[in-house]
Amino acid sequence: MAKHTLKHGAYTAHITPFQGDALDLEGLRQLVRRQIEAGIDGLVMLGSTGEAATLTSEERRQVIRAAVDEVKGRCSVVVGTGSNATPSTIALTREAQELGADGALVVTPYYNRPSQEGIFRHFEAVSRAVSLPMIVYNVASRTGRNIEPATLRRMAALPNIVGVKESSGDIGQISEVVAIEPLTVWSGDDYVTLPVMALGGHGIISVVSNLVPRQVVALVRAASSGNATEARRLHFHLWNLFKGAFLDANPSCIKLMMEAAGLPSGGCRLPLCEPAPALCEQLRQLATQYAEAP
Repeated sequence: MAKHTLKHGAYTAHITPFQGDALDLEGLRQLVRRQIEAGIDGLVMLGSTGEAATLTSEERRQVIRAAVDEVKGRCSVVVGTGSNATPSTIALTREAQELGADGALVVTPYYNRPSQEGIFRHFEAVSRAVSLPMIVYNVASRTGRNIEPATLRRMAALPNIVGVKESSGDIGQISEVVAIEPLTVWSGDDYVTLPVMALGGHGIISVVSNLVPRQVVALVRAASSGNATEARRLHFHLWNLFKGAFLDANPSCIKLMMEAAGLPSGGCRLPLCEPAPALCEQLRQLATQYAEAP
């Protein structure tokens, strides 16, 4: 049976806006409309940038419903459904499918530090339990385990696994990953969008596109069309923003910059909090320098 596919290109690792400690669902809808108007290819809801770990089960459902309803098929909607327990990952992925998501982003099981064989068996079990296209999320800095290229090569043959968000930060490893057929490879880090695409990757799941979706879309389209001069220009233009967005724990920096730009955002839920005052001022200056129209 042929695998489902998701659009290649620029995806936004979407924030979850709050008003105080409550979800800001109207703000979320406003942000989704802004992303679509910018030409984004996909949205990833309820990832680490969306503070999924701090949301209740009902809040998760509200976010998914609002995003799917607002998008109305105009771009791909991918939902973060990974956990460190295989049964709960299956349950969350089934729920996302039932609520209309186009795909699932499934992170490596965290904290319990499975072996490469354990990682493979986890993804095998999830992929056989659902029919939703799945993007594997490899981010050892958060999970404590890197998915090795040999393991990804085995996983690429599993049903419903269509791609990988590669956040290893290791260009040597990424070179091996982009050669694995038929996986779609998205960079998981803004600052290596261009290098990953130059190696044969297919796009970015971006944090900074919450603030500057048009510029990230332009970078990805220039890189994918072979316009190396324009892609390099945009890469270096955005470089300070790429760095600034990760000067403190994500998504505290991008949310502060969005708030400074007049976009729905709100603060982060504990245990994350606002950056130190000096950094806040630096981020506000970046927001002024880069921000697109709300």
